[in-house]
Amino acid sequence: MSSQDKSSPALLVGGSRSGSFSRTSSTASSIRRRSFSLSGALPSQRDDDVESETVSEAGDIGDRALQSNRYSESGSFGFSFDHAPENGVVVTIPEHGQLQSRGGDPAGSNAVSPVSPLPNEIISPLSTDAMVQSEDKIQDNKKQLPKLLEYGSCLTHLAVFGILGVLTRHLLQKLFGPGVAKVTSNESILYLDLPSNMVGSFLMGWFGVVFKGDISRVSDFLAIGLTTGYLGSLTTFSGWNQKMIELSVEGQWVEAVLGFLIGLFLAAYSIIFGVETAKGFRYLLEKRIKHLEGGIPVSNSSWRVDSCRRHLVVMAVFILTLGLLWSVSVILEKKEFSSGSSEAELWLGCIVGPLGVWMRWFLARLNGRGLGKTGLLKWIPFGTLIANVSAACVMAALATIKKAVNTKNCDTIATGIQFGFLGCLSTVSTFIAEFNAMRESKHPWRAYAYAMITVCISFGLGTLIYSVPVWTEGYN
Repeated sequence: MSSQDKSSPALLVGGSRSGSFSRTSSTASSIRRRSFSLSGALPSQRDDDVESETVSEAGDIGDRALQSNRYSESGSFGFSFDHAPENGVVVTIPEHGQLQSRGGDPAGSNAVSPVSPLPNEIISPLSTDAMVQSEDKIQDNKKQLPKLLEYGSCLTHLAVFGILGVLTRHLLQKLFGPGVAKVTSNESILYLDLPSNMVGSFLMGWFGVVFKGDISRVSDFLAIGLTTGYLGSLTTFSGWNQKMIELSVEGQWVEAVLGFLIGLFLAAYSIIFGVETAKGFRYLLEKRIKHLEGGIPVSNSSWRVDSCRRHLVVMAVFILTLGLLWSVSVILEKKEFSSGSSEAELWLGCIVGPLGVWMRWFLARLNGRGLGKTGLLKWIPFGTLIANVSAACVMAALATIKKAVNTKNCDTIATGIQFGFLGCLSTVSTFIAEFNAMRESKHPWRAYAYAMITVCISFGLGTLIYSVPVWTEGYN
């Protein structure tokens, strides 16, 4: 290796110079190219690119992980993290060049912060020889998964967890709604989906931030299924937006504005509370493990889905589970459809829900890309923005159709699509994770600008699609 390669900047941050590297398996040459490109960029542009990419990683990057063949040490793609040393910090260099730090905090957490350290926080040079050699050795001993198997595993995980998210959202609506706890309602700024948005944002702090690395070491597909599939479907932006539009139609403009502000405030603090409680739990858990094992880390290699055979077994289980969930949903939908009950809407939602999850996952490839070849407005997660806005518009259109047709069967079909497909297409958990990442970055104003853009466009278009026909036609 040349002297120029040996002088590539290492990424040791924070407490100790004894920190180690953890990285995805791109080639050694691409690492050196990324290192040179970062060092050659203007500081402001470099910082902005790093922050923009980190915000996209805080939410979802869709199938970009598959397209770029970023395989982790577990034999699958993306999102791989190893345990940090006691006083050090591990930094990951993914394909797109963002920096991710973890470990080294007083709580003993090796959580992934939504906001990664910026290049001006990198303090120590270190040779990359050992890291490149070990990476080459890892690559020699491992086979990449076929693309078809990767996509199949992703889609089945997303579908199964998406249906579970729909079921959980329905349960929370019933639990906190007028029938039981009487906390939320359709006629209040405390809308029916508020509890699910708060719970989903809280769990995003646990499984999408603090414990995402641990889940990824077992299976990257499981991490995607939990965050993008389950939490993305548990929360819904389109339902939230539609309830505020319906309040505005009735002349309750103040309540509609307060509904957006309260919903954003509660979701934002739910993810913060989730991160802090998860870090505390991790500290107690690691302390307990060290006490039991005498300070020797417990290996979890037996639990890793790190071979083609294990991936096939897991995929087969998820395909069978998906078939069972769909079959039960179809049978119950046929039984309940004529009644026009909320159960009929639920089972239809379970049938069409995975389509919304898949569409949102594919749209997520736009996050962190920006507009055009120059990457204009790269800090805006356009994939999440398009998913939320489009779902809000279709939600408003279906609500207008229900008003115009006003039949039981039409209400059942439209509401089932709204609850399942559109509820899974839009998301608050990913939206709030991106919001939180921007809020903690060097440009916190971007968080509030992103929230304003999402809410104003969705509410404005929804008003044109729903409110104007209701006002002009005089629908009740």
